[in-house]
Amino acid sequence: MNKHLIISGRVQGVGFRYAAKQKAEDYKLAGWVKNKDDGTVELEVEGTEIYVNSYISELKAGLNKFIRIENIISENSEEKGYSNFTIK
Repeated sequence: MNKHLIISGRVQGVGFRYAAKQKAEDYKLAGWVKNKDDGTVELEVEGTEIYVNSYISELKAGLNKFIRIENIISENSEEKGYSNFTIK
């Protein structure tokens, strides 16, 4: 399963990308995360359906006390075969 996400809220300058990478590794998921110029974060994640859905639930919770998620736009995408999770 592959999900492409656009995440808005207080997600830049608060350790979101690093926390998202660490949590993805905890779930043994692959993909990438990057900041966008408009203040949102773009993320693509691949793995088993249960782990991807659990990961997204944890993202919604904020991952740390400085992160505040306002909205997540989620789309299913074709699997790309990523081997690890990177910060772009």
